[in-house]
Amino acid sequence: MSTNKDILFADECYQLVGAAFEVYNELGAEFLEPVYQEAYEIELSEKQIAFVAQPQLKIKYKEYTLEKEYFADLIAHQEILIELKAIEKLTKREESQVLNYLKASNLRLGLLINFGHDQKLEWKRIIR
Repeated sequence: MSTNKDILFADECYQLVGAAFEVYNELGAEFLEPVYQEAYEIELSEKQIAFVAQPQLKIKYKEYTLEKEYFADLIAHQEILIELKAIEKLTKREESQVLNYLKASNLRLGLLINFGHDQKLEWKRIIR
């Protein structure tokens, strides 16, 4: 039987997903991603959760830093990458995107949050 101590950043994820539920319950599934991004940032600020919006992620190739950059939606608690979506359903493509962002950021945990599903908030923990 696992406990919260066995789950990577369990308490932090609980807070972050709780903030997403707050946004979803208020706005529903009708908006585009930038609306959810702004509302989620407001919710995190109200809950006094430290985050950086749109952090720039540099990609390394051997000893080179590539000019191509990624921009994740957020990094919270300095340890958890968050990618927000407003699509009908999450797929392997979005999971792969988060894995790429985790590799580029050298972080271990990502949260993929989808506000676009019309019946529920969809979210997934992704560990690298």
